[in-house]
Amino acid sequence: MNEHEHAHDSHGDHGDLPRYNHPVSVKLLLTVFFCLVGLTILTVVVNGFGLGQLDIWAALLIASVKAAIVCLFFMHMFWEKGFNIIAFISSLFFVTLFIGLTLMDTRAYRDSQDKFPLDKRPEPTVVRDANS
Repeated sequence: MNEHEHAHDSHGDHGDLPRYNHPVSVKLLLTVFFCLVGLTILTVVVNGFGLGQLDIWAALLIASVKAAIVCLFFMHMFWEKGFNIIAFISSLFFVTLFIGLTLMDTRAYRDSQDKFPLDKRPEPTVVRDANS
């Protein structure tokens, strides 16, 4: 047996490589499922309270928790290193924050949208260059 064949045979069992699969029990999968269903029901219930501007934040908070649960268990982030989890969850937090801030701004110009006549469309304006 030459040196190349011996080196190839020693890696046949892959004993020195880390395991990348994370077998998940049916109990854990059902727990995650019922948590997601419960949070979906909670979103509907909280929407019925009529919290005003807090409706958006409550819905986004619940959606962020649901996204975190999906990422942790279905994308196997729960078994990753801590830094990867922090980076992923913080990115979800900032996306939620930016969407929430954007949605809060829509109420600022709601009155001008409601007063705009829908039956009359403005004529398009043509802007001509000073050189033409």
